[in-house]
Amino acid sequence: MHRIFPSPAELRFLGIPGPALQLALLALALAAFAFILYRRSIPLALAAADPRFDRIGRRIWMALVYGFGQLRQPRYPVAGILHILIFFGFLILLIRSITLIGEAFSPGFALPGLGGRAGEIYASLKDWTELIVLVSCAIAALRRMIVKPARYHDRTATRSHGSEAYLILGLIASLMIADAVYEGTELSFLNERTLALPLASTAALFLGAFTGGTLYVIHFVAFWAHNAILLFFLCYLPVSKHFHVITAIPNVFLANLEPGGKIKPPRYETANLDEIESLGVARLEEFTWKGILDFYSCTDCGRCSDHCPAYATGTPLSPRMISIKSRDLAYEVHPILGSATPEEERPKLVGETIADEELWACTTCMACEEACPVFIEYVDKIVDMRRHLIEEGRVPASLQKPLADVEKRGNPYGKPGRKREEWLKDASGIRSLAPGERADLLYFTDSCTALDPRIQQIARSLGSLVSLAQADCGTMGKDEVDSGHEVRRIGEEGLFEAMRDQNRSALEERSYKRIVTNDPHALNTLRNDYGLAESETPVVHHSQVLAEWIAEGKLRPRGIDDNRVYTFHDPCYLGRHNGIYDAPREVLAAIPGLKTVEMERSRNRSFCCGGGSLYLFYEGPGEARMGERRIEMAEQAGAEVIVTACPFCLINFEDAIKTTGREGKMEVIDLAELLARTLPPPEGETDRAEPEKSGDPADRAD
Repeated sequence: MHRIFPSPAELRFLGIPGPALQLALLALALAAFAFILYRRSIPLALAAADPRFDRIGRRIWMALVYGFGQLRQPRYPVAGILHILIFFGFLILLIRSITLIGEAFSPGFALPGLGGRAGEIYASLKDWTELIVLVSCAIAALRRMIVKPARYHDRTATRSHGSEAYLILGLIASLMIADAVYEGTELSFLNERTLALPLASTAALFLGAFTGGTLYVIHFVAFWAHNAILLFFLCYLPVSKHFHVITAIPNVFLANLEPGGKIKPPRYETANLDEIESLGVARLEEFTWKGILDFYSCTDCGRCSDHCPAYATGTPLSPRMISIKSRDLAYEVHPILGSATPEEERPKLVGETIADEELWACTTCMACEEACPVFIEYVDKIVDMRRHLIEEGRVPASLQKPLADVEKRGNPYGKPGRKREEWLKDASGIRSLAPGERADLLYFTDSCTALDPRIQQIARSLGSLVSLAQADCGTMGKDEVDSGHEVRRIGEEGLFEAMRDQNRSALEERSYKRIVTNDPHALNTLRNDYGLAESETPVVHHSQVLAEWIAEGKLRPRGIDDNRVYTFHDPCYLGRHNGIYDAPREVLAAIPGLKTVEMERSRNRSFCCGGGSLYLFYEGPGEARMGERRIEMAEQAGAEVIVTACPFCLINFEDAIKTTGREGKMEVIDLAELLARTLPPPEGETDRAEPEKSGDPADRAD
């Protein structure tokens, strides 16, 4: 379209030459933007260290795929698609925004390569994009007003940022309309309409009643309105909840590349706890700089809390509000104008801004992090704040005894170490491995498997399978102590290190090719907290070994006389934290005639049973148990038997079956127990006892 009206660069607006006006607006906006960013960077500069500039190639890939590619957005089809349309519209229209600023300085300004035919093609693409973005903004606003998705309205919120969402949508829509009017005035003057410019043609239709002189004024008002709104928008972002428009892609680039189950150390600067003045995070600035960047990058979309099992069951925890309240605190104590609020005059981060009960409610299942489109990290922050609570002695009463028992007896049940190998008396295939002895497989039981009567049945079933596969397997027996997995995630870093060092010494006294465990929590802590993932000794889960033996023909499952429908529940520390999803399903698929179904929330979106972190011993305020919710999900999928591969999951599901009155209607079984049912017992073992039913989790802690 050829220009009809003079260029803004050739005229005065409000008595000011166009180039001078644009230069003044641009300089003012950029100076304000730079100043605001500087002020926002102060908390980051004061925060703790965090090494985030390794593996640059991988980080670039993350930014491209998850940042620019928006790979996690379509998990919510409507909202995700709307966000993708607006985001890509922003990228396409960025060229137009630069062009309009350039037009204020030079008549006919065009970016290199966008003149002539290419310019006409881009003009049409731009106009169609503006139409799509405008419609997307309208739908997004109507969804908030009419549909009101629950995840936008957090029940734990004390203040609403909803008005900011409408303001941002309004500003984006205003930019689209201003540009459409700017071009539409010329189309209206020429009485032209074209499908190549649908939004501008629509604007021209509405402007048809105006004469040339009025169109001339509207034309230039629309131009300067667009550029002024654009520059205001730029400066508004870092003072609002939409700071993520600027920080989200850098946040994805700086995402945690360590395994999901690896907890950050108390301080990156030193590994020696004795050199750290105070453990944990009590003040905003004690988070790492990446942690504060996470707060700035929160999109307030509610995906984290929507996937959080603690939030779903009515506990005080909402991961979303951890970020929002912390960001609001950062904005409050480090204002854009004025000096920082003195420490003694600030609200306390832990205990006031974020309540103790919120922190203890977390199971560390990592569902929130898996759902977050901008890779905000929650588990490390919650563990860091728990470390502070431990140091302050603010520990729930129900956790004090198991922690004391771990310190005194090496396990949270308070039982003597010799009890750890009593289950071996009735087991085949697994022997106690004394210091100096060797085995192909070293079986690490951890406390739950070694000491809980119900879970010992899993170990015995695994022993039968070891015997049938003619494998060489031994356990450390009384020399093993608790892995410290839950202890560390409770926040007791010093006690965890003592457990870790004791187990490391016992492991070093024996020879083996691999470590196997049936407990995903033990698997995770051996791999990620002990650092064995980086050693030459693999740490594997029993589901992986069983799948391997089946593939090698060492185990040949027979069909079972069972018409029930089975479903596999993905334990959080097996799946999300360590990426093991296929091995258990390969075992199930190898059982002839077994009817299986997948729950809607499976694999990386699995719903936590409630056994993670500390919930076996602690149950805070809530409306329901997580295990009960998961049982309902299995029933809705048509399953009658839940197969799992984690002792904590099994305990919680058996309890949930009791508390919901489903005894005799549903069953939960470990993968090893199910597979053992399909195979003949080893020589000398004539029968397998039915699994002992679980009691109340609280009884196990006594």
